[in-house]
Amino acid sequence: MRGPTQRRSNDPPLLILTSLASGPKHGHALAKDIEGFAGVSLGPGALYGAITRLEERGLIEPLPSEERRRPYRITPAGADALAASVAEMHRLALEGAGRLGLSLGAIP
Repeated sequence: MRGPTQRRSNDPPLLILTSLASGPKHGHALAKDIEGFAGVSLGPGALYGAITRLEERGLIEPLPSEERRRPYRITPAGADALAASVAEMHRLALEGAGRLGLSLGAIP
């Protein structure tokens, strides 16, 4: 994952890890899920480039192919990386909300 000042809510690796946290998915299912929960449409280049990088880093792994589709699942290292990112974003959200005088419940 990137450093705290570079992370965005539309960061493909973070979105993919978040999607796979709910169970294995192939590329098309990942794209649909990400669009559903994040409102982000990842093109094939961004999606499969991020999948390749996550796989190379041991954060996701392929499962046996289902027909022409190759599903992926998050690894324990990927779950740890996602948990660390979520905790970091939570801390940042709390800090930002505090500086704005908002409660997290008030953030749209």
